[in-house]
Amino acid sequence: MLKRNLDSQRGAALLEFAICATVFLTAIFGVLEFGRLLWTHNALKDAARRGARYAAVRKEADEAAVVKYIVYGDPNANPATAKPVVEGLTTSNVNIDYANFNGILLSARATVKITNYKYKFALPLVGTTLTMPSYKTSIPGESAGFIPCNVTSTTPAAPCPITPSFP
Repeated sequence: MLKRNLDSQRGAALLEFAICATVFLTAIFGVLEFGRLLWTHNALKDAARRGARYAAVRKEADEAAVVKYIVYGDPNANPATAKPVVEGLTTSNVNIDYANFNGILLSARATVKITNYKYKFALPLVGTTLTMPSYKTSIPGESAGFIPCNVTSTTPAAPCPITPSFP
C-alpha cells in the first residue's frame, strides 16, 4: 500500500517547479524590462533637457553641434564612430527650434524635441518595438556671462563672436 502511494507522487515536484519557475521568471524578466524602459524614458527626457540648455546658452553653436550633443553627448562627435547616449537614438529623432534669438531678448527660447523614438524590447516574446512619447523641453535664452557682439555693453570690446561679461 505504501509503495502505491509513492508511485502516484512521482513527477509532482517537477511539475510544481515548472509552474513556479515559469511564474517567477516571467515576473523577473518583466521587472527587468520595465526597468530598462524606465531608464530609457529618463535618459531621453534628460537628453532633451540637456540639449535645450546647451542650445540656449550656446546659440553661436550650429544646430548640427546641438544635435550631436543631444544624441552622442559631445558636440564634436563623429557619427560614424560615436555611440549614442540611448541605443537607437539618431539625429533624425531630434528637432531644434530657436524663437526670437536676436541678441538677448526676454522672449528668446530654445526648444528641443525628441520624437519617433522606437524602444526595442530585449525579450522578443513581449513585442518588437514601442514608440515612445515625444520629449520636449523649452528653455529661455541665456547669456551665461557672455554678451553677443550685436548687444551694446559697458565691458571693453573683444573680438567677435562673443565677449565675456565680468562684474
